[in-house]
Amino acid sequence: MRKYLKRLIDKDLEEYLDIIGAVLIVGPKWCGKTTTAEQYAKSVLKLQDPDNRKSYLQLAEIKPSKLLEGEKPRLIDEWQLAPVLWDAVRTNVDNSNSKNLYILTGSTVVNEDEIMHSGTGRIHRLLMYPMSLYESKDSNGKISLKKLFEDKNLDIDGIKSNLTIEELLHVSCRGGWPETLEIKDKNKQLKISKSYVEHICQTDVSQIDNVKRDPDKVKLLLQSYARNLSTLAKNTNILKDVNSTYTTLDKTTFYSYINVLKRLFVIDDITGWSPNIRSKSAIRTGPKRQFIDPSIATAALDLNPEKLIYDLNTYGFIFENLCIRDLKIYSQTLGGNLYYYHDTSNLEVDCVIQLDNGHYGLIEFKLGGNEEEKGAKNLLKLQDLIKKSIKLNKTKIPEPSFLAIITGGKFAYTREDGVKIIPIACLKN
Repeated sequence: MRKYLKRLIDKDLEEYLDIIGAVLIVGPKWCGKTTTAEQYAKSVLKLQDPDNRKSYLQLAEIKPSKLLEGEKPRLIDEWQLAPVLWDAVRTNVDNSNSKNLYILTGSTVVNEDEIMHSGTGRIHRLLMYPMSLYESKDSNGKISLKKLFEDKNLDIDGIKSNLTIEELLHVSCRGGWPETLEIKDKNKQLKISKSYVEHICQTDVSQIDNVKRDPDKVKLLLQSYARNLSTLAKNTNILKDVNSTYTTLDKTTFYSYINVLKRLFVIDDITGWSPNIRSKSAIRTGPKRQFIDPSIATAALDLNPEKLIYDLNTYGFIFENLCIRDLKIYSQTLGGNLYYYHDTSNLEVDCVIQLDNGHYGLIEFKLGGNEEEKGAKNLLKLQDLIKKSIKLNKTKIPEPSFLAIITGGKFAYTREDGVKIIPIACLKN
């Protein structure tokens, strides 16, 4: 049995099992949900087991409570194959009035028409991502996001990343899929993300609701999304891009495909941050295009480290997706959410991390040092806008906890203007 690599979500899972009857872990296929859940479960029901699936589904229709029998906490893997189990679990939690009873895992967002009750107060939902660089041991974790929020004067000078640019390209194309870490050959590691994309196109998009969808059209849509990665491209522009190659994708079909890719946790956009800073410029809040893992983009576009080393401009957008993925994972453990800032005066900041307590940090992503000045200028300009609004008593938000530029470079340091330069391979939660 292979050694379990700890995940940052482990702590949240432990805590919620102590205070609530059931925990649902959702996220993309192959991200490690089942493996993590098995570390805490004392009995397991795998609904996708080909030898027993038919019997399980029949029993779910006749007497779902029988499938809940077993030592607790009981893991019900891929529960969405029998949606009736949601209400069975919720009812059992109600009747038992106990904690630590069930762990459910699911790789799709279920149509809520198939369940009677939301499960609020009975079933807590945790979103699991593929592995961050810190979880896969590619980041040395010498700079803590938590400490950045706690200490404005945190000394990071001289902290060094262990990743070369070639290695950074590789981990972006490899992705955060746990299975890749069991493979020693780096070229073979890249086949996992390609297989993942093919599986989405050929199988998952049709299995999710038993509606047949064209794999070629799904692939073209993923390619277009990848070309618009880390931008504010509108759906109409993405559809136009798809139809420049394939002219038969109508608007209704396009939106149904987008919805399915979201339900499969493939697309994971971020939205705009809307602080009340009374700016004269309107703030944009539409989605910034992101995949749940950067390797989906590289696989869809048939890119690899050898190709990207000669196209660092394209890699800059993929690098941003890598950083967003990691920051989503790190901030989740701190009770935080990710946004971007962009107003109609074209002042933009790539990322805003806002915690539940209202504290926030402003972040730019720059692959190398050449763009550092532009990034720092944007951060300082938005900070000045916020400070001015606070001074005029036009907003109730605090000043940002920190300003940072996350890079693919080697060294961390604090600039004279206070902006922190942080290699992505030095970060942890």
